[in-house]
Amino acid sequence: MAQVRNPLEIYKLLPKSNCGRCYLPSCLAFAAAVVKGEKRTADCPFLEKGAAEKFVADSGMRDPDEEKRQEKVRALQARVAELDLGVLAEKLGGEMSGGALRIKSLGKSFLVDRQGRVSSECHTHSGLTIPLLTYIVESRGGEPSGDWVPFRELRGGAAMAPLFASKGEQGLRRLVDLHTDLLELLIDIFSGQRTAAGFSADISVVLYPLPKLPVMISYWKPEDDLDSDLNIFFDATAMDHLDIRSIYGLAVGLVMMFAKIAARHC
Repeated sequence: MAQVRNPLEIYKLLPKSNCGRCYLPSCLAFAAAVVKGEKRTADCPFLEKGAAEKFVADSGMRDPDEEKRQEKVRALQARVAELDLGVLAEKLGGEMSGGALRIKSLGKSFLVDRQGRVSSECHTHSGLTIPLLTYIVESRGGEPSGDWVPFRELRGGAAMAPLFASKGEQGLRRLVDLHTDLLELLIDIFSGQRTAAGFSADISVVLYPLPKLPVMISYWKPEDDLDSDLNIFFDATAMDHLDIRSIYGLAVGLVMMFAKIAARHC
């Protein structure tokens, strides 16, 4: 079968609910984005896995972004191979186990061997592997300060703040509006912690996607004529561990993962 160029061939597989969980306004827009290579069929949480896999296989479609991500993984693995993980373990908040670095992400243990290969009992993918390996390569160590700042106040964050708000905070706010118990679910799944340091939010949750790079999600419920609100905050030391683009990618990747969790569990 030739590569599919007609969005309607994808659209007929979709739920046609225009739910917005792919962060596009309609299922037809999503179908068009898949044809352009801007979205993957897996980005629709309601598309049956078997149907999506068969469609991709039959059409010969490839995800160009995934290819770029794999190239990035290989480049980072080459840099990790030049490091002494045993020397870095304590600085990174990890420990050595059987010759590999054991490091926690969202409460789950991951092993990184001396060639930069990442393994875990959990599913691993490039969206997680890249920030984890970048953290190993770039982190200067140090402990979190406990001072929380918005993305725009991080160095270089102001220029990317509107995109971060759109792709990260607004998408997660819509999810929590639909699934009011999502933040409590994240506490259970990812060893999160409720915190009172959330700027008087109705609920604030601290998660640790990387050992020394916590994030805080603060949510305000709708009240009277006021809409709900949600902000994602970072420890003021975040850029001791990742550059601004990596922090952006990490946070937006988390939101996409939370959307899939909401579709399955809420």
